[in-house]
Amino acid sequence: MNEAPAIAAHDPTAWLRAEVCRIGRSLFARGYAHASAGNISVRVPEEAGGGFLITPTDACLGFLQPGELAWVDDSGVQRSGLRASKTLALHRRIYAADPQAGCVVHTHSTHAVAITLQAPDARGDLLPPITPYFVMKVGHVPRIGYHRPGDAHVADLVAQAIEQAARAGGRLQAVMLDRLGPTVWHRGPAEAMAVLEELEETARLWLLCQPRPAPLDEARIDELRQQFGAAW
Repeated sequence: MNEAPAIAAHDPTAWLRAEVCRIGRSLFARGYAHASAGNISVRVPEEAGGGFLITPTDACLGFLQPGELAWVDDSGVQRSGLRASKTLALHRRIYAADPQAGCVVHTHSTHAVAITLQAPDARGDLLPPITPYFVMKVGHVPRIGYHRPGDAHVADLVAQAIEQAARAGGRLQAVMLDRLGPTVWHRGPAEAMAVLEELEETARLWLLCQPRPAPLDEARIDELRQQFGAAW
C-alpha cells in the first residue's frame, strides 16, 4: 500500500491541507458526500505560495490525505500532489468571478439532487425562501442545466450566474448542477461547509413537506435584510 506524500513541518499550506481533510471527513461521515463523489478546493494566500489546493480526481472526501491534495498555480498548472479533480476549471472560474471566495465545495448531496430529478427541465432557483436561515445563510441557488461531469462549459455558466447576480446588486454563494449536486463557496472551509449543510437540510425539508410549504413573504424577507444583512 502506497503511503501518502509527506508534508514538511514548515509547509505554509499545511494548515489549509488539514482543514480540507477535516471538512471532507465531516461531510462524508454525516452523509453529505459518498464514495468518490464531490470535491473541495481552497485559495492559497500569496504569502503561502498562491494558487489553489484541490482534492484529487476520484478521491473519497472521507479519506483525504494532506499530501495528496493537488496544488495548482493561478493558471491551473499543477505544482504537486495527485492529479487535480476534473472540476478544476469550475473551481478556478468561481474564484475569478468572486474575489471573496476562499473555499469551494461540491457534493452530490441526496436531497438537493432529488429536487432536480423531480423536475429535470426546470430553471430558476432550486428552492423558494421557505426558512429564514436559508435566506440568510444560503440565498438564491440558480439551477445549471445538465452537462457531463467535468464539462468545462459549466464553469462558464456558473461564472455568468455570479456576474448576473452581481449586476443586480446581489451575491451568489451557491449553484445547483442538475442531476449532479450543489456547488457552494465562502470565505473559508468551515463557512463553505455551513452553506452546504443549510442548503441540503432545506432541500430535505422541501421534499418532506406535503403539501409544499409557502415561501416567506416579501415583508419577512425584508426584515431579514434589515436585521441580518440577508442578500436575498
